[in-house]
Amino acid sequence: MGELLFVGLGLGGVQDMSVRALAELKSCDVVFAEFYTSKLADAELGELEDFIGKRIRLLDRVDVEEGEELLKEAKRGKVAFLSAGDTMAATTHVDLRLQALDLGIPTRLIHGISIFTACATSLGLQPYKFGRTITLPFPEKGFHPTSPYEHMLENKQRGLHSLVLLDIKADQKRYMSANEGTQWLLDAEDRVGGGLLDAKTVVCAACRVGSSTELLASGYPQTLLAKDLGPPLHTLVVPGKLHFMEAEALVKLAGAPEEILEE
Repeated sequence: MGELLFVGLGLGGVQDMSVRALAELKSCDVVFAEFYTSKLADAELGELEDFIGKRIRLLDRVDVEEGEELLKEAKRGKVAFLSAGDTMAATTHVDLRLQALDLGIPTRLIHGISIFTACATSLGLQPYKFGRTITLPFPEKGFHPTSPYEHMLENKQRGLHSLVLLDIKADQKRYMSANEGTQWLLDAEDRVGGGLLDAKTVVCAACRVGSSTELLASGYPQTLLAKDLGPPLHTLVVPGKLHFMEAEALVKLAGAPEEILEE
């Protein structure tokens, strides 16, 4: 019987994986990876292969959902499944682990740094003050969901921060930017009018978190729209009620307007 390891690579480059992860990967028979839920900001597939000394079989969403090829290999050898960030943040990864267990394949997790905590700490926000995480989908003709807006509004009414993940279509090389995400929210405000955003609402952008080119920006919506934030990956945060230390952190770390210190 084989074994299936789920390995989180972290957010930046190849050196962000743990020492334990590297040692385990070097002893694997087969290594798979997916980068459609996220990707490393500082490394491409070839660099990752060189670092671990193994060829990596790249899987798309259908491959992971079906799990056939990966589970077949894991029945007879030591197999790793790599993803950026932490390993169990995606529902499809949990499902894959459950499928392996149903087949009697032992599984282990090797965790990596996740955007769910790294974004908050980079901005100086308190992680336990975040509410429900929201994902913004790319606008499509005839598809304008209001549920992301409504969940964020609920967080705001409770005084909680909103972590806003931005859509990725890796097969099309499309990654929603923080600018596009901010416009998405402004458009939703125009449609719904619940009071989530106005001209003086602070919005934060965390770009390429954990990488050598990490960039943080915080300001009012129209200011953020005009900023050049560089290449992906981007994440948004819409703060709720700020502790005075959080407000100071946003000013000093992300360039937020100093007037928020008086609120």
